[in-house]
Amino acid sequence: MDAENGLKMFELENGIVPLSKSDEKVYCFDKDLQRQQLDTQPWKKNIYHYRKVEISSIALVKMVMHARSGGDIEVMGLMLGKVVGNTMIVLDAFALPVEGSETRVSAHQEGYEYMVQYLEQNQEAGHQEPVVGWYHSHPGYGCWLSGIDVETQMANQKHQEPFLAVVIDPKRTISAGKVELGAFRTFPEDQQPKGGEGTDAEGFQNIPLSKIEDFGVHAQQYYPLEVSYFKSSLDDKLMERLWRKHWINTLSQSPLITNSEFTTLKLQEITNKVNMLTGGGKKNVSCAHVLRESDAIAEEIAQGHKSNEIKKKLFGGL
Repeated sequence: MDAENGLKMFELENGIVPLSKSDEKVYCFDKDLQRQQLDTQPWKKNIYHYRKVEISSIALVKMVMHARSGGDIEVMGLMLGKVVGNTMIVLDAFALPVEGSETRVSAHQEGYEYMVQYLEQNQEAGHQEPVVGWYHSHPGYGCWLSGIDVETQMANQKHQEPFLAVVIDPKRTISAGKVELGAFRTFPEDQQPKGGEGTDAEGFQNIPLSKIEDFGVHAQQYYPLEVSYFKSSLDDKLMERLWRKHWINTLSQSPLITNSEFTTLKLQEITNKVNMLTGGGKKNVSCAHVLRESDAIAEEIAQGHKSNEIKKKLFGGL
């Protein structure tokens, strides 16, 4: 497996679709057209107006690398882009220098100053795309919005619509071999979701026991958007150069070793949930969820073994 094949595998696993020449006009920003769309404020007429998110491959890589660099600490950044109909398009992203913990991230004065300076320099360079949302990481505990995340997103949507929240789990991304990412929007305080179309608190989410209550309490205050990824011909060249720099590290590492600590923690979580079930524990823990979590981690371990076998066959004689 060389750099080119490794990049193709990454793009295939994450469903990154190459744009045609005609479709690359998505990168063109028409300020007047954008204003026309926003002047009608369609999100006020339909709280589910924005249903889809399209993220460029470069923005995706930037966010994932930033999330991974934070380790066990949550990190945060902003996304630039535009909206087209009911789709929010993320064209670029940049990190913010903020402090974080395992339960929240908070942007202090230096973060706001950095953001203003970045946007000013971005406009001076000829980029007109506005901020369309924020992203942050949940290291090891899934892609969903906590109570603080919901409050932050509701405040953002109130003052700077349209706005999007993206959550990335870097540990599960490494463990599963593909990007673990979720995109969300909250409901206005004065409007309730119709027919339970929001995020289902009973839907499958591999949530640690320490987070289950927070997830369950706030799950009906937001809804997920369908996420897809794309790349332009320029993105393709940038991704190739980036991948050629890092592909050897990717091949030389074993996910079974790299993620051993995270895998052990997940197994402990499953054991604790089984003990709760047998002991008549929390209602937020169900047998079906535990079985799906067990299947997921078994599949990840199996993929790790397959990856090692492929590497041995390819490079064992070198």
